[in-house]
Amino acid sequence: MGFFVIKANKAMKLRNILAAAALTVAAGVQAQPQYVVIENPQVDLSTLKVDKDGYYVLFDGTSLDGWRGYCKDHIPSKWNIKDGALHFDGRGPGEGGDIIFAHKFKNFEFEIEWKICEGGNSGIFYLGKETATINNDEPKTEETKAGNLTITQTIDNRGKLNYQPIYISCPECQVLDNERHPDAKLGATLGIRQSTSLYDMIVAKPQNANPAGQWNKVKIVVKNGKVTHYQNGVKVLSYTLADKSWVDLVQTSKFSQKNWPLAYEIMKDCGKEPGYFGMQDHGDEVWYRNIRVKVLK
Repeated sequence: MGFFVIKANKAMKLRNILAAAALTVAAGVQAQPQYVVIENPQVDLSTLKVDKDGYYVLFDGTSLDGWRGYCKDHIPSKWNIKDGALHFDGRGPGEGGDIIFAHKFKNFEFEIEWKICEGGNSGIFYLGKETATINNDEPKTEETKAGNLTITQTIDNRGKLNYQPIYISCPECQVLDNERHPDAKLGATLGIRQSTSLYDMIVAKPQNANPAGQWNKVKIVVKNGKVTHYQNGVKVLSYTLADKSWVDLVQTSKFSQKNWPLAYEIMKDCGKEPGYFGMQDHGDEVWYRNIRVKVLK
């Protein structure tokens, strides 16, 4: 196994997490590449609204309850509610970063509507994990001058957690202005990074996205490892997680073992465990609304 688990709770300070990581390293846990999965408190589903169709309402246009920054305990300030939509604007000062809904799901029907600015890029994550690597570098000694004095300081970052991005832990359903963003023409196959494609792995066909500034509706169904993406009411792709075909897909992408060993190690087992829904801060203005999920058995 290339990972171990660090559990956190609301009262747990960062220094306690770091100490746990350092102790685990000291105990001789070795893996190539090595990472940790951080388990944070989850939202109780019984507290959520259930709509007439039996879906849990994850965002109702009025509250950000249940949402937080990825590997954070709060919502970054660049995410807000605007005209009943979950809105991100990367311009100007403030804290950015990806966000997640703080409950893990495994089998589900997930629905969301999105609208992107001209030239914009974002993404919808599902089955995401909060992961980190552990700094094992030896302490470093630094010298600084202060007049005639030489000050020697030892920098020891052993055991420090280096949080990894959510997009190396799980599938991404692409959100893009297909007409203007350069990603639309990048990747091994034309369209593999266009809207509602499985980012850098499977092309969404037909490509029926509405243009920038207009709303699009996405549905993602995951049932026992079988995944289907729908865009604006049309099935555009399907695939299977947690088997050889999934590993082969990862190996064809930017997340392959050769290109990105850590990403490959984390992503290859995706689908075996529940994970988070998330929205990407790619620096561009984007809106999301009518976010809901039905749990499948």
